[in-house]
Amino acid sequence: MSFVDQLTAKPMNASIDSMKNAINNSPTVNAFCGQTQLNGNPMNSLAEQANKLLDFSQKLDINLLDSVVNCMYGGEGAQQRVAQEILTTLKEHPDAWTRVDTILEFSGNQETKYYALQILENLIKTRWKVLPENQCEGIKKFIVGLIIKTSSDPSTLDRERVYLNKLNMILVQILKREWPKKWPNFIDDICGASKTNESLCQNNMIILKLLSEEVFDFSSGQMTQAKAKHLKDTMCQQFREVFTLCQFVMENSNNATLIQCTLETLLRFLNWIPLGYIFETGLINA
Repeated sequence: MSFVDQLTAKPMNASIDSMKNAINNSPTVNAFCGQTQLNGNPMNSLAEQANKLLDFSQKLDINLLDSVVNCMYGGEGAQQRVAQEILTTLKEHPDAWTRVDTILEFSGNQETKYYALQILENLIKTRWKVLPENQCEGIKKFIVGLIIKTSSDPSTLDRERVYLNKLNMILVQILKREWPKKWPNFIDDICGASKTNESLCQNNMIILKLLSEEVFDFSSGQMTQAKAKHLKDTMCQQFREVFTLCQFVMENSNNATLIQCTLETLLRFLNWIPLGYIFETGLINA
């Protein structure tokens, strides 16, 4: 089920009018307003395209969004600047996140998908605490599902690495707000799932490394000292499960890429894990 199924879409006339004014008054628009063919069809004006993308009472035109994204990355001059204006305004719209699941499902454009994930990441960083709990839970399950789907197949994992890395970072942003209080079983869950699929395990190692970096290396200035200490204490308390997973991989896998990811994750943990885990176990011999 989509994480926006329970929302009622409504027109955002004020935002549309604001976008119209911004674009029509922009010095970069006159060069190609009235002749725009971003999606191969003549448009009366660029404001008309903004209308379509910002009217939340209508179904999102994925092809149009893909065209604007392509214009931003592949266009030049005035056309590229105006495409940037449209995408920035859409990204800043308070309901833009409700479009994310539709974009990720129906767009085949990797740049458009990445743009959608940026919208979701901004929501998590700025408005997570004010979202209803059921919406937070829906977003969390949605992201976890996408990560599992994308990372469980080795060819997909390699082909969509940039997209998957962004998904991983979004999950870590959620964890910083949900774990351990509202997601106490996360470490157990990720370690357990890792033993079922080597490709999935490889990506899960990356997630664990990112979480460690966020908690121990980059927490200063990003969260309160009390919050940072709580996360660090929890990570130390639950490290045994992570260490057991690393040892399992070293003893049972012949996958060079997975072993490398495991060693890189352990290296990141060396700053804070008890040294006994390394020197008083069979990990080095493995």
